Amino acid sequence: MMEQGVKPTVGFIGIGVMGKSMAGHLLAAGYPLVVYNRTKAKAEALLAQGAAWAECPGAVAKACDVVITMVGYPKDVEETYLGENGLIAKGRQGALFIDMTTSSPALARRIAAAAKDAGMAALDAPVSGGDVGAREARLAIMVGGETADFERAKPIFDLLGTNVVHQGEAGAGQHTKMCNQIVIAGNMVGVCEALAYAKTAGLDPAKVLGVIGSGAAGSWSLSNLGPRMLDGDFAPGFYVKHFIKDMTIALEEAAAMGLETPGLALTKSLYERLAALGEADSGTQALYKLYVREDVPC
Repeated sequence: MMEQGVKPTVGFIGIGVMGKSMAGHLLAAGYPLVVYNRTKAKAEALLAQGAAWAECPGAVAKACDVVITMVGYPKDVEETYLGENGLIAKGRQGALFIDMTTSSPALARRIAAAAKDAGMAALDAPVSGGDVGAREARLAIMVGGETADFERAKPIFDLLGTNVVHQGEAGAGQHTKMCNQIVIAGNMVGVCEALAYAKTAGLDPAKVLGVIGSGAAGSWSLSNLGPRMLDGDFAPGFYVKHFIKDMTIALEEAAAMGLETPGLALTKSLYERLAALGEADSGTQALYKLYVREDVPC
């Protein structure tokens, strides 16, 4: 049990495009921080600012009261939490685990149950807002798990996002993120097709973007990713390969519930075509290339 007023030691596993900024906010707020990443070089900036390094996830668990994970795929989440040398096997009694990866709702429930059986607690807390939201601490955070654990984590969430909502029991955060990704999937197709239409019609796409973004067609993707498309900036704020992973999870969950999602299926097929062209590590806005590159038939 932490003494009142003393900040818990926080572990952060997954120092990627978003994780680096998120971990930096915690360090700046005075939290003792222990980090681990498969590629240590990605954590060097945080280490230079005072974070401590751990050699594996189990070492993070041994050293920390709270551990946040933001890794790539559900298989990575499962290994990190439920593996022989994972967080639950090596964690402290009373530890709180927060998985901010977009992952499977069913896996989130398994992790929460295993943590509870071990005298620990776990929340699923995926986020939305991309690299900009992470950098500016403006993420939307969707949380599943027990209310008491959510309240315990709330001061940390408030350093990372501006819209933090407890959605319900374990898995509810991941289900909410699936809703988010379904909306984004359809919207990204609309943004790409609108800008490609503007270009093909001989309009100035930037002027079109400026006017339609302020009307009923306005969206985060249109305002933030539309300009990147037009500038030829396809650097990842969120990877194509990770978006395909998210859409796969959403399609599987929808099928299990007996829900048809044809728009989501279409978008996934377009992104799979994009990935097959070597764009898996590009940002999701690279979908625009399918519409405007002469060497890529749409």
